[in-house]
Amino acid sequence: MKKAVTKKPVGQITRGKTASNRLRRVDNFILLYEPALLTRTDNLFSDSLFIDLGYGFDPRTTLESAARFRKVNPNLKILGVEIDQERVEAALPFADEKTLFRLGGFNLPMQPGESVRLIRAFNVLRQYAEKDFSSAYQQLAQYVLPNGLMIEGTSNPFGSIWAANLARRLEAPTWKMEALIFSTNFKMNFDAEEFQTILPKNYIHRMVKGERIFNFFEAWKRACAETSHAKIFGDPQWFIAASQKLASYGFDVSIKNKWLAKGYLIWNNP
Repeated sequence: MKKAVTKKPVGQITRGKTASNRLRRVDNFILLYEPALLTRTDNLFSDSLFIDLGYGFDPRTTLESAARFRKVNPNLKILGVEIDQERVEAALPFADEKTLFRLGGFNLPMQPGESVRLIRAFNVLRQYAEKDFSSAYQQLAQYVLPNGLMIEGTSNPFGSIWAANLARRLEAPTWKMEALIFSTNFKMNFDAEEFQTILPKNYIHRMVKGERIFNFFEAWKRACAETSHAKIFGDPQWFIAASQKLASYGFDVSIKNKWLAKGYLIWNNP
Protein backbone atom coordinates (compact mmCIF):
# COMPACT_ATOMS: atom_id res chain seq x y z
CA MET A 1 0.00 0.00 0.00
CA LYS A 2 1.35 3.41 -0.98
CA LYS A 3 2.42 5.48 2.00
CA ALA A 4 4.97 8.06 0.95
CA VAL A 5 4.10 11.72 1.19
CA THR A 6 4.36 13.34 -2.25
CA LYS A 7 5.59 16.91 -2.36
CA LYS A 8 3.29 18.25 -5.06
CA PRO A 9 -0.45 17.62 -4.50
CA VAL A 10 -2.31 16.13 -7.44
CA GLY A 11 -5.50 17.98 -8.33
CA GLN A 12 -7.00 21.44 -8.67
CA ILE A 13 -7.93 24.04 -6.08
CA THR A 14 -11.67 24.07 -5.45
CA ARG A 15 -13.81 27.13 -4.79
CA GLY A 16 -13.64 26.13 -1.16
CA LYS A 17 -16.94 27.66 -0.11
CA THR A 18 -19.08 25.73 2.32
CA ALA A 19 -21.74 26.17 4.97
CA SER A 20 -22.13 24.86 8.48
CA ASN A 21 -23.60 21.34 8.54
CA ARG A 22 -23.59 21.15 4.74
CA LEU A 23 -22.40 17.54 4.97
CA ARG A 24 -24.31 16.50 8.09
CA ARG A 25 -26.62 14.19 6.13
CA VAL A 26 -23.61 12.58 4.45
CA ASP A 27 -22.15 11.73 7.84
CA ASN A 28 -25.51 10.58 9.16
CA PHE A 29 -25.84 8.29 6.16
CA ILE A 30 -22.50 6.62 6.94
CA LEU A 31 -23.50 6.24 10.59
CA LEU A 32 -26.66 4.45 9.47
CA TYR A 33 -25.17 2.47 6.59
CA GLU A 34 -22.06 1.02 8.17
CA PRO A 35 -21.22 2.30 11.67
CA ALA A 36 -18.90 -0.68 12.15
CA LEU A 37 -16.53 0.85 9.61
CA LEU A 38 -15.95 3.70 12.04
CA THR A 39 -15.49 1.46 15.07
CA ARG A 40 -13.41 -1.42 13.63
CA THR A 41 -10.25 -2.12 15.61
CA ASP A 42 -9.10 -5.34 13.93
CA ASN A 43 -5.66 -5.42 12.34
CA LEU A 44 -4.79 -2.24 10.43
CA PHE A 45 -8.23 -0.79 11.08
CA SER A 46 -7.29 -0.21 14.72
CA ASP A 47 -5.45 3.01 13.90
CA SER A 48 -6.85 3.85 10.46
CA LEU A 49 -8.13 7.29 9.53
CA PHE A 50 -11.22 8.98 8.16
CA ILE A 51 -10.21 11.39 5.37
CA ASP A 52 -12.12 14.58 4.63
CA LEU A 53 -10.76 15.37 1.17
CA GLY A 54 -11.10 18.97 0.04
CA TYR A 55 -12.64 20.50 3.17
CA GLY A 56 -12.55 24.06 1.83
CA PHE A 57 -11.62 27.52 3.03
CA ASP A 58 -12.08 26.58 6.68
CA PRO A 59 -12.10 23.22 8.49
CA ARG A 60 -15.70 23.26 9.70
CA THR A 61 -16.76 20.12 7.79
CA THR A 62 -13.82 18.17 9.22
CA LEU A 63 -14.49 19.35 12.76
CA GLU A 64 -18.23 18.67 12.46
CA SER A 65 -17.51 15.14 11.26
CA ALA A 66 -15.11 14.62 14.14
CA ALA A 67 -17.86 15.50 16.61
CA ARG A 68 -20.35 13.12 14.96
CA PHE A 69 -18.11 10.14 14.34
CA ARG A 70 -16.41 10.26 17.73
CA LYS A 71 -19.75 9.62 19.38
CA VAL A 72 -19.31 6.03 18.16
CA ASN A 73 -15.50 5.94 18.22
CA PRO A 74 -13.88 8.48 20.57
CA ASN A 75 -10.43 7.45 19.35
CA LEU A 76 -11.07 7.88 15.63
CA LYS A 77 -8.27 9.71 13.84
CA ILE A 78 -9.42 12.23 11.27
CA LEU A 79 -7.37 13.91 8.56
CA GLY A 80 -8.52 16.96 6.65
CA VAL A 81 -6.74 17.26 3.30
CA GLU A 82 -6.57 20.43 1.24
CA ILE A 83 -4.64 21.30 -1.90
CA ASP A 84 -4.35 24.97 -0.91
CA GLN A 85 -1.54 25.78 1.55
CA GLU A 86 -3.33 28.79 3.03
CA ARG A 87 -6.36 26.68 3.87
CA VAL A 88 -4.16 24.12 5.61
CA GLU A 89 -2.41 26.80 7.63
CA ALA A 90 -5.76 28.31 8.64
CA ALA A 91 -6.90 24.89 9.90
CA LEU A 92 -3.78 24.01 11.91
CA PRO A 93 -4.87 25.88 15.06
CA PHE A 94 -7.78 23.40 15.29
CA ALA A 95 -5.52 20.34 15.08
CA ASP A 96 -4.83 17.97 17.94
CA GLU A 97 -3.39 14.48 18.32
CA LYS A 98 -6.48 12.92 16.69
CA THR A 99 -7.49 15.71 14.29
CA LEU A 100 -4.94 16.43 11.60
CA PHE A 101 -4.70 18.80 8.64
CA ARG A 102 -2.25 18.35 5.78
CA LEU A 103 -1.50 19.65 2.31
CA GLY A 104 -2.43 17.12 -0.35
CA GLY A 105 -4.58 16.06 -3.25
CA PHE A 106 -5.60 12.74 -4.76
CA ASN A 107 -2.12 11.62 -3.74
CA LEU A 108 -3.08 11.63 -0.09
CA PRO A 109 -0.43 12.93 2.33
CA MET A 110 -0.15 9.78 4.41
CA GLN A 111 2.70 9.14 6.80
CA PRO A 112 4.48 5.76 7.03
CA GLY A 113 2.29 3.23 8.82
CA GLU A 114 -0.96 5.13 8.29
CA SER A 115 -3.99 3.63 6.56
CA VAL A 116 -7.48 4.80 5.61
CA ARG A 117 -10.89 3.32 6.44
CA LEU A 118 -13.15 5.94 4.88
CA ILE A 119 -12.83 8.86 2.45
CA ARG A 120 -15.42 11.57 2.02
CA ALA A 121 -14.86 13.69 -1.08
CA PHE A 122 -17.70 16.12 -1.68
CA ASN A 123 -17.92 18.93 -4.22
CA VAL A 124 -14.39 18.07 -5.38
CA LEU A 125 -14.50 16.06 -8.61
CA ARG A 126 -17.40 18.06 -10.01
CA GLN A 127 -15.02 20.69 -11.45
CA TYR A 128 -12.91 18.10 -13.29
CA ALA A 129 -13.31 16.69 -16.78
CA GLU A 130 -14.97 13.28 -16.93
CA LYS A 131 -11.72 11.79 -18.26
CA ASP A 132 -10.06 12.60 -14.93
CA PHE A 133 -12.63 10.74 -12.85
CA SER A 134 -11.18 7.24 -13.18
CA SER A 135 -7.59 8.29 -12.54
CA ALA A 136 -8.58 10.15 -9.37
CA TYR A 137 -10.46 7.11 -8.10
CA GLN A 138 -7.60 4.79 -8.99
CA GLN A 139 -5.11 6.93 -7.11
CA LEU A 140 -7.27 7.14 -3.99
CA ALA A 141 -7.80 3.37 -3.92
CA GLN A 142 -4.11 2.87 -3.12
CA TYR A 143 -4.55 4.27 0.38
CA VAL A 144 -7.76 2.59 1.54
CA LEU A 145 -7.88 -0.70 3.41
CA PRO A 146 -9.74 -3.60 1.77
CA ASN A 147 -13.47 -3.32 2.53
CA GLY A 148 -13.10 0.39 3.29
CA LEU A 149 -15.40 2.94 1.68
CA MET A 150 -15.39 6.18 -0.22
CA ILE A 151 -18.45 8.39 -0.49
CA GLU A 152 -17.95 10.92 -3.29
CA GLY A 153 -20.46 13.31 -4.75
CA THR A 154 -22.02 16.72 -4.95
CA SER A 155 -24.47 18.67 -2.82
CA ASN A 156 -26.34 21.89 -3.27
CA PRO A 157 -24.90 24.85 -1.28
CA PHE A 158 -26.64 23.99 2.01
CA GLY A 159 -26.62 20.20 1.72
CA SER A 160 -30.40 19.91 1.56
CA ILE A 161 -30.04 17.59 -1.44
CA TRP A 162 -27.05 15.60 -2.63
CA ALA A 163 -26.09 12.66 -4.81
CA ALA A 164 -23.05 10.46 -4.26
CA ASN A 165 -21.22 7.34 -5.32
CA LEU A 166 -20.59 4.82 -2.59
CA ALA A 167 -17.50 2.83 -3.55
CA ARG A 168 -16.13 -0.24 -1.79
CA ARG A 169 -12.40 -0.90 -1.85
CA LEU A 170 -11.72 -4.45 -3.02
CA GLU A 171 -8.82 -6.70 -2.04
CA ALA A 172 -6.93 -5.43 -5.06
CA PRO A 173 -6.38 -1.64 -5.08
CA THR A 174 -9.53 -0.86 -6.99
CA TRP A 175 -13.17 0.03 -6.33
CA LYS A 176 -16.54 -1.61 -6.71
CA MET A 177 -19.35 0.89 -7.15
CA GLU A 178 -21.68 -0.33 -4.43
CA ALA A 179 -24.47 2.21 -4.70
CA LEU A 180 -25.59 5.59 -5.94
CA ILE A 181 -27.21 7.54 -3.11
CA PHE A 182 -29.77 10.34 -3.40
CA SER A 183 -30.52 12.39 -0.30
CA THR A 184 -33.09 15.06 0.55
CA ASN A 185 -34.05 16.63 3.85
CA PHE A 186 -37.44 17.61 2.36
CA LYS A 187 -36.84 21.31 3.01
CA MET A 188 -37.10 21.84 -0.73
CA ASN A 189 -40.14 20.61 -2.61
CA PHE A 190 -39.33 17.06 -3.67
CA ASP A 191 -38.56 16.81 -7.38
CA ALA A 192 -36.58 13.87 -8.73
CA GLU A 193 -35.37 15.97 -11.64
CA GLU A 194 -33.49 18.28 -9.27
CA PHE A 195 -30.99 15.49 -8.59
CA GLN A 196 -29.90 15.49 -12.23
CA THR A 197 -28.06 18.79 -11.70
CA ILE A 198 -25.90 17.41 -8.86
CA LEU A 199 -25.03 13.97 -10.19
CA PRO A 200 -21.45 12.78 -9.64
CA LYS A 201 -19.01 13.43 -12.46
CA ASN A 202 -19.25 9.90 -13.87
CA TYR A 203 -22.99 10.35 -14.48
CA ILE A 204 -23.74 13.99 -15.13
CA HIS A 205 -22.75 13.93 -18.81
CA ARG A 206 -24.51 10.61 -19.43
CA MET A 207 -28.08 11.82 -19.19
CA VAL A 208 -28.79 10.68 -22.74
CA LYS A 209 -31.01 7.96 -24.14
CA GLY A 210 -29.49 4.51 -23.88
CA GLU A 211 -27.53 5.20 -20.70
CA ARG A 212 -28.53 3.44 -17.47
CA ILE A 213 -28.65 6.69 -15.54
CA PHE A 214 -31.00 8.22 -18.11
CA ASN A 215 -33.29 5.20 -17.90
CA PHE A 216 -33.20 5.38 -14.11
CA PHE A 217 -34.34 8.99 -14.03
CA GLU A 218 -37.02 8.44 -16.63
CA ALA A 219 -38.38 5.61 -14.48
CA TRP A 220 -38.08 7.65 -11.28
CA LYS A 221 -39.97 10.58 -12.79
CA ARG A 222 -42.65 8.21 -14.05
CA ALA A 223 -42.89 6.66 -10.58
CA CYS A 224 -43.33 10.15 -9.11
CA ALA A 225 -46.12 10.93 -11.56
CA GLU A 226 -47.91 7.66 -10.83
CA THR A 227 -47.76 8.24 -7.08
CA SER A 228 -48.49 11.97 -7.11
CA HIS A 229 -51.67 11.34 -5.10
CA ALA A 230 -49.38 10.75 -2.10
CA LYS A 231 -48.33 14.42 -2.17
CA ILE A 232 -51.41 15.24 -0.12
CA PHE A 233 -49.72 13.52 2.84
CA GLY A 234 -46.48 15.49 2.36
CA ASP A 235 -43.26 15.11 0.42
CA PRO A 236 -41.80 12.37 2.66
CA GLN A 237 -44.77 10.10 1.96
CA TRP A 238 -44.60 10.89 -1.76
CA PHE A 239 -40.85 10.14 -1.76
CA ILE A 240 -41.52 6.78 -0.13
CA ALA A 241 -44.36 5.89 -2.50
CA ALA A 242 -42.37 6.88 -5.58
CA SER A 243 -39.35 4.88 -4.41
CA GLN A 244 -41.49 1.80 -3.83
CA LYS A 245 -43.02 2.20 -7.29
CA LEU A 246 -39.52 2.54 -8.77
CA ALA A 247 -38.56 -0.75 -7.13
CA SER A 248 -41.64 -2.39 -8.68
CA TYR A 249 -40.23 -1.50 -12.11
CA GLY A 250 -37.27 -3.75 -11.40
CA PHE A 251 -34.70 -1.23 -10.18
CA ASP A 252 -32.59 -2.43 -7.26
CA VAL A 253 -33.44 0.35 -4.83
CA SER A 254 -33.78 -0.14 -1.10
CA ILE A 255 -37.36 0.19 0.11
CA LYS A 256 -36.52 -0.13 3.78
CA ASN A 257 -38.28 2.51 5.83
CA LYS A 258 -35.05 3.29 7.75
CA TRP A 259 -33.75 4.86 4.52
CA LEU A 260 -36.79 6.24 2.74
CA ALA A 261 -38.36 7.89 5.79
CA LYS A 262 -35.10 9.78 6.32
CA GLY A 263 -34.92 10.90 2.69
CA TYR A 264 -32.29 8.47 1.38
CA LEU A 265 -32.83 6.60 -1.88
CA ILE A 266 -30.19 3.91 -2.38
CA TRP A 267 -29.73 2.48 -5.87
CA ASN A 268 -27.67 -0.67 -5.40
CA ASN A 269 -25.18 -1.78 -8.06
CA PRO A 270 -26.02 1.12 -10.41
